[in-house]
Amino acid sequence: MNFKNKIILAPMAGVTDYAFRKIARRFGASYCVSEMVSSKAIHFKDRKTADLAEIKDDDRPLGIQIFGSDPKIMAESAYLLSTATYAYHKNDNIPNVIDINMGCPVKKIVCAGDGSALLKSPDLCGEIIKEVVNASKVPVTVKIRAGWDKDSINCVEIAKIAEANGASAICVHGRTREQMYEPYANWEYIKAVKDAVSIPVIGNGDIFSAKDAIRMIEETGVDSLMIGRGAMGNPFIFDEINHYFEKKPYTPPTIFEKIKVAMEQVSYMIEEKGERVAICEARKHLAWYLKGERGSASTRGEINHASTLEELESIINKYLESLNDSKGI
Repeated sequence: MNFKNKIILAPMAGVTDYAFRKIARRFGASYCVSEMVSSKAIHFKDRKTADLAEIKDDDRPLGIQIFGSDPKIMAESAYLLSTATYAYHKNDNIPNVIDINMGCPVKKIVCAGDGSALLKSPDLCGEIIKEVVNASKVPVTVKIRAGWDKDSINCVEIAKIAEANGASAICVHGRTREQMYEPYANWEYIKAVKDAVSIPVIGNGDIFSAKDAIRMIEETGVDSLMIGRGAMGNPFIFDEINHYFEKKPYTPPTIFEKIKVAMEQVSYMIEEKGERVAICEARKHLAWYLKGERGSASTRGEINHASTLEELESIINKYLESLNDSKGI
């Protein structure tokens, strides 16, 4: 797979499911990565994991992100996923890429020694990457952070290890685990990685507009961009960035257009997960779509209590009517 010149939707647990990926692709995401999948869950044949790793024909190119800290189990999961032979697999589709999570900062992940905790053990990182690359039947990428904390910035070291052990690309988030998501990402760390390795480097962190995207490329020289929080409730960012790259004028969506897309995403979620689960999960997505919009605070509060599609549609319709009334329509 060619990892250059891609505008990528980042893997985000509880966010980048099939429904959201479908919407993101419509607006120009050229590559998506799944919610992270536990290698141990695959090893122990967990049924729910099959849903996270399912790949549909219209969901390509797609990377499946795996996490864990046992090299053998990580390798096993990469093999099973890349050959579509794990338990409860629903079709014969295999991912285009296996992505290794070495950057997740969430407490329950790092307390198990997974995610960004791996950055504290460069030798283990190398062993995991080597085993996964040898086992996988598709290209392997690695997602990392700048380091564990400000006193252990080692993204360049880890990137070199990833390259030496066969990784096809590396994605760098410009913060340490200690920083979580604040303050601003330091893109100098991303540039340092780009200058140190020959494999494609994907930049991640604080891309919330086309101007941010262009600035990251200019300041770091990265081959591709990965967008995470900037796409939450805003899949239109991919369209915005592509318009800027193509030097075409861009018109942001109106609130009415945003809500139309949001409700289409909800419908996809219901098709995949059923109404009860989908509505609960959709609440946060709708809140993101409405964030910053005039008069939306109370509506977002009401959405958090919706439990059926009928209730949700009633709340949204009431909000749209208030917007029309305020315009004198």
